[in-house]
Amino acid sequence: MFKLFRALGLGIGIWGVALLLCNRAVAIEAIATEIANTEPNTTSLETIASSTPETQESPGANSTELSPIDVSIDVSSVAVLSEPTRAATDTNLPEAPVIESVIETELSEKATTIAQTPDDLEPTSLDELEADSMEQVTSVTQLSDVQPTDWAFQALESLVERYGCIAGYPDSTFRGNRALSRYEFAAGLNACLNRINQLIQTSTGELASQEDLATLQRLQTEFAPELATLLTRVGNLEASVTQLEEQRFSTTTRLRGEILFAVSGVGGGEINNQDVDANVVLSNRVELNLDTSFSGQDLLRTRLAAQNTPNFAEVTGTNFAKLSFTGNNENDIQLGALFYRYPVTEQAIVYFGLIGIGFGDFTPTLNPYVNNSLLAAVSNFAGESQLFGLNGGTGFGLEYRISRAVRLSLGYLASNTNQAETGLFGGRYGAIAQVTLYPTDSLSVGLTYIHSYNIVTGKGSRNAEDPFNGAALSTNAYGLQASYQVSPNFNISGWTGLINARAESEPHKGSDAKIFTWALSFALPDVGGLGNLLGFVIGQPPKAIENDVVGREDPDTSLHLEAFYRYQLTDNIAITPGFFVITNPEHNANNDLIYVGTVRTSFVF
Repeated sequence: MFKLFRALGLGIGIWGVALLLCNRAVAIEAIATEIANTEPNTTSLETIASSTPETQESPGANSTELSPIDVSIDVSSVAVLSEPTRAATDTNLPEAPVIESVIETELSEKATTIAQTPDDLEPTSLDELEADSMEQVTSVTQLSDVQPTDWAFQALESLVERYGCIAGYPDSTFRGNRALSRYEFAAGLNACLNRINQLIQTSTGELASQEDLATLQRLQTEFAPELATLLTRVGNLEASVTQLEEQRFSTTTRLRGEILFAVSGVGGGEINNQDVDANVVLSNRVELNLDTSFSGQDLLRTRLAAQNTPNFAEVTGTNFAKLSFTGNNENDIQLGALFYRYPVTEQAIVYFGLIGIGFGDFTPTLNPYVNNSLLAAVSNFAGESQLFGLNGGTGFGLEYRISRAVRLSLGYLASNTNQAETGLFGGRYGAIAQVTLYPTDSLSVGLTYIHSYNIVTGKGSRNAEDPFNGAALSTNAYGLQASYQVSPNFNISGWTGLINARAESEPHKGSDAKIFTWALSFALPDVGGLGNLLGFVIGQPPKAIENDVVGREDPDTSLHLEAFYRYQLTDNIAITPGFFVITNPEHNANNDLIYVGTVRTSFVF
């Protein structure tokens, strides 16, 4: 009994320290909540790679639901000093730097969260608090999610079974990994204080000895400098939070920028009886994305773009030589994309786009590592199947997650909708339907069908892009995409696509043609360092394998061979050297080899 009261005396002292820290944490949380919709204009390359429309994610990863800001301080690492198993006279108490390190780490993590998380917090209702209220338990075995192998099991067992001052949730869970709210902290602290008062009132023995008081006094003296330093650091955090509030860009909009500079060259022999002039160019692309969210779950993206990367097809005479970031508006600022994404239900997300929306924005292309013109593949061919480029511009799409393992994508896109003679449902439009299957966590498969009145994608041969010598046409395209995560550091992805085209006007009305393409990519993330990426691609650019029109069928087969390596210089800067060669350009063995190389430097902020 005497040891128990000594431990209780020490526990009261430590609870006092914890209360002091919590008061400061509550102050920080109040400030953080006021600036909740703030996110500074900083991000990482990994964030950009995972959020750009060119990159597809695993099931559930497209969800825009944001985690609430957590500015509470985990006092469990400090409270362990007051466990009843540690006697007040124990000379093996932790050194002062240990406590300082624990508290400093907690504060640093909360400050980082405040600086990097946009505010989508919504006040918790009283009904939610009542429904999720905690109930007292008498044995740690009543908590279904607490196992004897958990690192804090003994501490929980002591607090629950010895003092009865730790509560659980109505569903018999403890939820030890979730953030501690102020309500929950107040409830747990109140239960422990009530229990301590009961023990004091029922006790008839000595409350604390002189030795216990001396130990408490010694601890207070030893930790005085650390506590003073801690208060200073908390003050600095408050000043930083105030600065973030004053300098925030918008309460609803995040500004994200992407900049790339590239030195690129192309060369080769003779193509279509013309020599390829070797050229080296310096080019750039700048994109500013204004991402606005009104509810925390929706997304309105407005993209401003300026670029001057030349089209190497004009030099070589074939689309096969294009770079992934090809585009030239002479660095005039233009509206590059404007679309809106909104989750109708937990399973359904709708997309509406006026400019710059493509099938790949709401349909998984299943090429997660390679399909990114800023950070991955350097060729226009390697990113995604030709099928996803059949239409783009204006339209709408739907992504419906039937289950965790099955996802359905539907969409309609049109081009040149501002022309009176075509409108939204005339001219070159297309509709897509894709079922994406996720049979395991590492395997994903997509089955695609597209009906379109367009075949021009900028990736195929001349005969594949214009099989009927300028005649209007319709197409039915069938695709198969797959991705397999062999290990955390090795991914294999690929696609195959077949396009059946029919001439709808003279001079070849009623003629049929077939275009075929395939590719296989190998990605090795984190090779040579965290964030790096080594990639290889081999494939066949779109080829006209059959055609009723004489002379519009490709005679031979070209192969695309590509390698690139992204070196993550910092969180916001990457350098990617890449190289690809084309055999039998334009699927014609009479043409000489083409080679294209580039060194691309990418910046994000």
